[in-house]
Amino acid sequence: MSKPKTHVKLSANMLIRFIRSLLITAAILVSFLQGCQHSSQQKSAPLNILWIVSDDLGADLGCYGNTAVATPHLDQFAGESVRYTNFFTSTPVCSPSRSGLITGMYPVSIDCHQHRTSYKKPLPDGVEPITSYFREAGYFVTNGNTTVDGRGKTDYNFQHKSEDMFDGVDYRARAEGQPFFSQIQIFLPHRPFKQDESRPVDPGSVDIPPYYPDHPVTRKDWALYLETIQHVDKAFGQIMARLREDGVLENTVIFFVGDQGRPHLRAKQFLYDAGTHTPLMVRWPDGRGAGTVSNALVSNIDLSAASLALAGIEIPHHIQGVNFLDGTTERDYVFTAKDRMDGTVDRQRAVRSRDFKYIKSYYPERAYTQFNTYKKTSYPVLMLMEVMEEKGELNKDQLPFMADTRPGEELYDLNNDPYELNNLADHDDYREVLSAMRNTLAGYVEKYDKGRYPENEEELTRARETMMEAYTRKMKKMGLSTEVPNETYLEYWEKELLKEETKTR
Repeated sequence: MSKPKTHVKLSANMLIRFIRSLLITAAILVSFLQGCQHSSQQKSAPLNILWIVSDDLGADLGCYGNTAVATPHLDQFAGESVRYTNFFTSTPVCSPSRSGLITGMYPVSIDCHQHRTSYKKPLPDGVEPITSYFREAGYFVTNGNTTVDGRGKTDYNFQHKSEDMFDGVDYRARAEGQPFFSQIQIFLPHRPFKQDESRPVDPGSVDIPPYYPDHPVTRKDWALYLETIQHVDKAFGQIMARLREDGVLENTVIFFVGDQGRPHLRAKQFLYDAGTHTPLMVRWPDGRGAGTVSNALVSNIDLSAASLALAGIEIPHHIQGVNFLDGTTERDYVFTAKDRMDGTVDRQRAVRSRDFKYIKSYYPERAYTQFNTYKKTSYPVLMLMEVMEEKGELNKDQLPFMADTRPGEELYDLNNDPYELNNLADHDDYREVLSAMRNTLAGYVEKYDKGRYPENEEELTRARETMMEAYTRKMKKMGLSTEVPNETYLEYWEKELLKEETKTR
């Protein structure tokens, strides 16, 4: 009689152990599945996207081959990023360039191409800043500067309100778990330049482009530009330290760019490469492509398309930029445009391949250096070249730029002439290239150029008046008359730039 009882007791114990085993197994399975779900959620979490934008920055960093400048933070970033060598802005000046950047549209397509517009208009129907699409997708959208709680630069040529475009100035203010699309503006190396006392740049060590006179004024001005870039690097290092501190690097794609090229004569406000070529580096959180270099042609209007795609947002059909990050889309050409700068009326269009640049001037009867307050009061080398031209001291590479007129067409072989000095438009050996580039540019103008020419006379009058008021004000601040002779004005720059080191350091 005992065996059956024993047998029943053993069976109950076994059943208890079996149930307990099932419960443990189930708990392990639930834990495993929860871990998998968490891992999956981590992998599919929306990416943060950050644009770090530097004002007036040419491709003059250590990682771009400049040995006279110290940019350790940006050089390190280059080792963590894909570095692009053929990135160009759609215009050579900030307000239209930034308008194209934030819309993904050529400025000439959205009536944002004239620099400094008194009567700003709304964007065309159906066109929105890409901030709208990010906000609709649940992103926290900000635009700040290196002071953390400061507003970032907008300078858009269309009607807008910052509060309608941005949720704030700092991504830290977002809700927990909310992805962000942010811009951080570095307001340098925009003029006036800023000395770097911790690491002065020797003017004798810098490489001066051949279209400038090799003169102490030129060298000092260029050295100060490089010292100002070193301040950009320090600010960039602080931004990266903050991102690490906040633990967001693991899920953020970072773009580092300039809003156009160098703040120098024949660069900013001109369609040569020096005015539109700027760094682009893209850092992926998973390290893909780290330390690699891409020679692909990229326009700054492409950043919008690429950023929307990274966020999983469908690229609106009107956007003219392309997603250069998808591995399948590559440009054959980039297009650039120059129009009125402040009160200085102009119109030029350019197309660039990897090998050639073609520029069309719609006002060939005008000088490259027609009067402009910004250039007249900010570019010491302009005054230097005007004085040297009067004295007959400019060489063959410098003199053409100071002529009273300019060619209607310019063609440059960029592989053999990277400084764009030898115009091949009238060269028999380049007739086919000229024709192909001319036709390509004509197609761009027909498709994209929606500007009004000439502009409304009321707008032009206001622009000229504003520019001349600024000229009088700036010259007075410098202690100079608006009628000052060129040589006297050059003496001012020599005094300002060539002070003894003990007085400036």
